[in-house]
Amino acid sequence: MKIGNIDIKNSILLAPMAGVTDLPFRIICKDMGADLVYTEFVSSNGIIRENKKTLDLIEFIDEERPIGVQIFGETPEAVGLSAKMIEERFSPDIIDINYGCPVPKVTKKGAGSAALKDLNLMRDITSAVVEKVKDTPVTVKMRSGWCSDSEVFVKAGQILEEVGVSAITLHPRTTSQRFEGSADWNSIKVLKENVNIPVIGNGDVKTIDDYIKILKQTKCDAVMIGRAALGNPWIFRDINNYNKGNAKKETKISDILTICIKHYNLLKENKEERICVNLTKKHFSWYLKGFKNASYWRKKILFSKDISQIEETINIMEKELV
Repeated sequence: MKIGNIDIKNSILLAPMAGVTDLPFRIICKDMGADLVYTEFVSSNGIIRENKKTLDLIEFIDEERPIGVQIFGETPEAVGLSAKMIEERFSPDIIDINYGCPVPKVTKKGAGSAALKDLNLMRDITSAVVEKVKDTPVTVKMRSGWCSDSEVFVKAGQILEEVGVSAITLHPRTTSQRFEGSADWNSIKVLKENVNIPVIGNGDVKTIDDYIKILKQTKCDAVMIGRAALGNPWIFRDINNYNKGNAKKETKISDILTICIKHYNLLKENKEERICVNLTKKHFSWYLKGFKNASYWRKKILFSKDISQIEETINIMEKELV
């Protein structure tokens, strides 16, 4: 698959996830075989104001390329200008517009998936971005509609193609569903049949079998994986091995510990201590599952007060688990 002039070799993508897809996690997923990774979504208004926390979310290193920066906003002027600022300051490989976030604090302002209620606004925002970033492919991640009575993904997809979007990721749930129920993969199939640009399938892909099924059922060009990668970045390795005809590798306790240590070291290198500790607890609570006494080690990390206690627990784990 190509997005603009960018080759996506194995067509396995890491979804942008707020509070998760920071630089350390992206590097781990990239090392595991994710072809394309995305930043956490960033506010157009925050970029324009040059808010430090917002700009920090966009920082990446060349090792992560190809990488997309995902933005959200409610007006064409703000989103277009922010895209131009991102292109000039950071030079990402892709700029992605978020029309999928269902969180009320985003949608009540008219951003995220609220754009699905006004396709004219979606057209204007997208056009503004495409016009402002001539040298960077623009993609979109969207939901199927606001609610079950207004699934507009086909019309939205055709509009997006018309204004120059290079690829569309469809998460086939409505805003009102949030993450409840099942993703309707048939909607991905229908979108693929009605547009000529690449369509990326997203939603409920948790295993290799799911990956195989979504490709077969929808004929989508690529698959984007989000929540299934939490605590399990090996899913990218396993899918790549499947695509190469290699046997699936067992994820051993030593593999889990290796990733835990690598993730912790990346956090320590890139974050201040308080944030490093909090994110270590978050990610280790996902990693430390599925083996004997996992809950014991998980609690040891969760009750750590600083990096010295985390490192002490890691050192003991290295001696007792490997």
